[in-house]
Amino acid sequence: MLELFQKGGFLMYPIAICSIVALAVFLERLWALRHGKVVPQELLLEVLDLLAKGKLTEAQTLCRRWNSPLAEVIYTGLLHYGKDRSTIKERMEEVGRHEVAELERHINVIGTVAAVAPLLGLLGTVTGMIKSFNVIAAQGVAEPQSLAGGISEALLTTAAGLIVAIPAVIMYRYLSSKVRSLSLEMEAAALRVLELLGTERK
Repeated sequence: MLELFQKGGFLMYPIAICSIVALAVFLERLWALRHGKVVPQELLLEVLDLLAKGKLTEAQTLCRRWNSPLAEVIYTGLLHYGKDRSTIKERMEEVGRHEVAELERHINVIGTVAAVAPLLGLLGTVTGMIKSFNVIAAQGVAEPQSLAGGISEALLTTAAGLIVAIPAVIMYRYLSSKVRSLSLEMEAAALRVLELLGTERK
């Protein structure tokens, strides 16, 4: 593998860096987007139970103890308890949008890698072919061994770019889908709390 990497030329290095960055972001987002962290059902059930018993302060304290996007959204609703439903909903949606943006953080980096890696491979193909044609221009009908370096660089960088780009596309799509799914669950949970707040206010 090291020999193939070296034969691919200097463009193999940025391609390798792209792969490392994409993998690091993917693993970090996988950890950050754990269902139990983003939309903890235990928190939701406890908050609903406390609100049903009229224990607003205890529900607020509970939300403060959880480091979770859902906890932030619910806590915002609890802070505006007593106001009209539309105001509470608007404040919760504002915080929800902010939390979703945090969930999406760095995901576009993977999308960028998916777009850039094959372009780097294509650039390697172009530079490799240029080297081959320069050999032909200098030597006329060149020996196969003389052309091997340029052709090898052309093929290896293209392959390396695709090897990085294809998994990056899959990772990007997976994380984007996961964020959308978690966002919908968080919205549904927030609506359950909102309905209960409205009932309690009456």
